[in-house]
Amino acid sequence: MDGRGTGEKDAGALAQAAALRRRLRVIATTDLHSALLPFDYFAAQPAPGIGLARAAGLATRLAAAAGLDGGLALLVDNGDFLQGAPLGDFVGLDRGLAADEAHPMIAAMNAAGYAAATLGNHDFDYGLDFLLAALAGARFPVVSANAVLAPGASPRADRTLVPPWTILERRLHDAAGVERPLRIGLIGLLPPQTAVWNAKHLDGRLTVRDMVETAAARVPELREAGAEVVIALAHTGIGPGRAVPGMENAAIPLARVPGIDAIVAGHSHLLFPSAGFAGRAGVSGRRGTIFGRPVAMAGAWGAHLGVLDLDLAHGPGGWRVAGGRGAVRAVGRRGPGGGQQGAAPASPAVLAAAEAWHAETLAYLGRAVGRTLRPISSHFALVAPDPGMALIAAAQTAHVAARLRGTAHAGLPVLAAVAPFKAGGRGGPGFYTDIPAGPLTMRDVADLYLYPNHIRALRLTGAEVLDWLERGAAQFARVAPGAQDAPLIDPAFPSHNFDVMHGMTYAIDLSAPARHGPEGELLDPAASRITDARLGGRPLDPRAEVIVATNDYRAAGGGRFLGAGAARVVLDGAETNRAVLAAWLAAQGTVDPRAAEVWRFRPMPGTTVLFDSAPAAARHLPALGRGDITVAGPGPGGFLRFRLAL
Repeated sequence: MDGRGTGEKDAGALAQAAALRRRLRVIATTDLHSALLPFDYFAAQPAPGIGLARAAGLATRLAAAAGLDGGLALLVDNGDFLQGAPLGDFVGLDRGLAADEAHPMIAAMNAAGYAAATLGNHDFDYGLDFLLAALAGARFPVVSANAVLAPGASPRADRTLVPPWTILERRLHDAAGVERPLRIGLIGLLPPQTAVWNAKHLDGRLTVRDMVETAAARVPELREAGAEVVIALAHTGIGPGRAVPGMENAAIPLARVPGIDAIVAGHSHLLFPSAGFAGRAGVSGRRGTIFGRPVAMAGAWGAHLGVLDLDLAHGPGGWRVAGGRGAVRAVGRRGPGGGQQGAAPASPAVLAAAEAWHAETLAYLGRAVGRTLRPISSHFALVAPDPGMALIAAAQTAHVAARLRGTAHAGLPVLAAVAPFKAGGRGGPGFYTDIPAGPLTMRDVADLYLYPNHIRALRLTGAEVLDWLERGAAQFARVAPGAQDAPLIDPAFPSHNFDVMHGMTYAIDLSAPARHGPEGELLDPAASRITDARLGGRPLDPRAEVIVATNDYRAAGGGRFLGAGAARVVLDGAETNRAVLAAWLAAQGTVDPRAAEVWRFRPMPGTTVLFDSAPAAARHLPALGRGDITVAGPGPGGFLRFRLAL
């Protein structure tokens, strides 16, 4: 016997284990959306707090700090890197890639030293062939376990588009200076809705399995292959706690899959850890963990980095994760004069990779398409008819009517479903369309129509149109008659699902319960907020048939609107909605944008509600001509709060 008690032995073992611990730092971008440079293409001015170049500069500092502590760092991306900013759309929709030419985002990620990446739903927006051509230039592994070309009997038998996972081999010194091998497994996952949202590109070519089911099958495979640490690059947000087949935001159930040590989350453009997720079972905003697994979610546009610091302990079985935490780090900060500046210098290598593409993008965006006699602003698009949406609706209606001329659908009324894409919310107080009177360019067209959707038309009944409008009306909170300064807009509702139906008129009754929830779930089939719906001045007949001009995302079922689906499509156009708008503006030459009298709130005398918009909205208030909307004071997060008298 050595004379030491059990407690002394335990203390010695703990001390020895602690001495062998080292840190693995995972630095993550997510939802970059082709924000390559610290530049706002819509405002045509620098934006120091966003973009891969700035994010990569900060990542270099964070990686160096990990090295000083004797650890090592990996830079990874969590998907949605190809589409979003005008640079991405210019490459994906207009210019294309020459043979053996690297995509600018891929070239920049190579220059930044990414260790691995996964795919997001928007990376499929330009088609499967374009995606594969872009990925061919990557000097890092791109993984996705549930993007499936040929389904097998189980996820492990699937033939996937890219490898389902990868194992990175690194060397790490323990505290005694002994170099030991470390095998880091990375598995990629993305929402199964991707196959619906991008049906035009993926039907018959690719399916997307459930994330939790796939992870439960593939993570053991990754462990069997020798991974000591397993990190899920999960292009998914933090949603419900219970796993439901086909769920879109599955970070919480994924954290409970055995064998996953940590998660990089995304997709929802939110931050974690943050106070917004307080009170959820198993979620710790203080430590950045979900059921004990470190999790980081870094918003969008390269404005933040996610940081996972994993404590590694080495023992007879190799390395294992003994603890850790998740965090987010802002890429921008307030400068001495109050303006935004980068938290670290931009990466010179990324800047060099982007230079020529940036110049080409600026030249493309500067192309003239027409003129506007009035400013076009989306600051009040969630509370009143909007002139920019009216322009889009007019373009879509004219295009669809012309294409259906001479068909069996030609005699039906054509409506246009249009949503406000830039309306604040998660995008912040700068995320609004604000186009001055004067020349209109392709930059303004991209600002008005943010996404690379393709034109579609559906044949619906009046009853389906009414339910379509009920789905959009879920954006608003229920308001009791006589309430004072009640909140108006549900912050969980994405503005791109607030479809306004141009070509008819209707009112929204805020005192009534919502028929649908924020995600489109049916709450009360008998509930009805839409009143006084009229077509051609007459009450809308639920049995009447109409044509609805929309986009491929909505027509394929995106947003869960009744009546969507391939069986209802009567026009499957090759043109993007943005191209339709540009062509219409060019044909008009000069436009005088005015808000169409489409919808209104049903009057509720003695009732007021509050909503937030940008501070710049105040200067547009006189032109709005609405005496019922007044400034109420400062709002949170840099917004300005307004009061609406119902």
